[in-house]
Amino acid sequence: MLDAIGIFVVAFQLFIFGYFIILNGTYTIFTFVAMRRIRAHSATASLKSLQDITSGAYHKPVSIIVPAFNEVHTIVASARSLLLLQYPEFEIIIVDDGSTDDTFEELRRAFQLAPLKKPLRTVLTHTPITDLYMSVRHANLFVVRKTNGGKADALNAGIDASHYPLFCCVDADSLLEPDALLRAAKPFVDDREVIASGGLVRVLNGCVVRDGMVEEIRAPKKGIECIQAAEYTRGFLSGRMAWNAFSSLLIISGAFGVFRKDLVLAVGGYYPTVGEDMDLVVRLHRYCCENNLRYKVVFVPEPVCWTQVPSDLRSLLRQRSRWHRGLVDTLWRNRTMFGNPRYGTVGLFGLPYFALVEMLGPAIEFVGYLGFVILFLLNWVDPEFALLFLVVAVLWGIWINVAGVMLDNLVFRRYRDLRDVLKLSLYGSLEFLGYRQLLAAERLISTFQWRSGWGQARRQKIESEVGEKREAET
Repeated sequence: MLDAIGIFVVAFQLFIFGYFIILNGTYTIFTFVAMRRIRAHSATASLKSLQDITSGAYHKPVSIIVPAFNEVHTIVASARSLLLLQYPEFEIIIVDDGSTDDTFEELRRAFQLAPLKKPLRTVLTHTPITDLYMSVRHANLFVVRKTNGGKADALNAGIDASHYPLFCCVDADSLLEPDALLRAAKPFVDDREVIASGGLVRVLNGCVVRDGMVEEIRAPKKGIECIQAAEYTRGFLSGRMAWNAFSSLLIISGAFGVFRKDLVLAVGGYYPTVGEDMDLVVRLHRYCCENNLRYKVVFVPEPVCWTQVPSDLRSLLRQRSRWHRGLVDTLWRNRTMFGNPRYGTVGLFGLPYFALVEMLGPAIEFVGYLGFVILFLLNWVDPEFALLFLVVAVLWGIWINVAGVMLDNLVFRRYRDLRDVLKLSLYGSLEFLGYRQLLAAERLISTFQWRSGWGQARRQKIESEVGEKREAET
């Protein structure tokens, strides 16, 4: 009996140790691949080349769709930032998804909305559209009012109301930089095989905003927001840039992505799930492979979308629970693609990775951390192995986070103040000292609740930080 327990303890330790070596080793490889790809991309992405390739007869007009439900605090600032985009031809379609607050009234007052009598062709599935409005001040700004149906439903309604061959989905709490759409749409002009592109999403919390524009880039004030800022940097620059290199990009953030409308219509639009962004991209991969279409789904590191992240623990846990449930739902409904060479690198590498690392990873991590503590308290762990586990599971992870922040600052130099960079690096290090373990537990629970609904996160008024700055200056 004692021999069996000893064998189990050794096997358990080796399994968890091997998992963290594979996990952090993969993240490290992704970081170096991303570094190389970003340098190569930056060399060919000058502003002049962007303006040349998207001007004249070569540009493709874009419909920007903004789903909004009870976004009274952010919707006007978001719309103003979109109106300032540097792009030859675009329209903005804000979909008021049955808001119960003053979202529509804020839009009506800010942009002088007038009723628009125009028949709409219904192609995708969504709840009824009740009214259509156009801004008197801005001829390319429209507001669609409909009964509540959820984010995917609102996006489908926006697609039906759109006029252009490309559409861009933007969250109502997000702000785009002036050249963001220009950079995200460039791949569609460069390469006819591109069907979707995603841009970089950064944390808005802590930045100074005026008239819908990010005027000063600063690190967030709260520690929980700083940790997320470091997470976003690692996830987008290292993770998505690497998957882009391996032709297996499965996620384009719902906060900012550009798609070919004809193919989205062909797959039936957005599916009503909590992970509608990943679900759509996976179904596009699937459709193109099954119909023998040459295609590319790409990530472009320069287009920047600024978005709010949860500023309290409860909202953060709810958000990560929603993300994980969306992941599980998408993987389950596309399980026939796993390991299937018909779907190329997506079926052979992308989906298996997300299933084994992203879906099952929280369970392995949680059991590993908990088991390690129990074995340590029972004095069943060799001190040298305990130290090695600490290095592999914690210190290596800290290095990856810090490397992501430093890579971002070396290439893009967004944060001008060195104190902001050091602050993000410090809090990125603290992710592995309680924060990551807590999220692993929440995601583990969410694995068994993947049929649950969306939930609503708290929003901060975007312009509030401007007011605080002015008061301080006064």
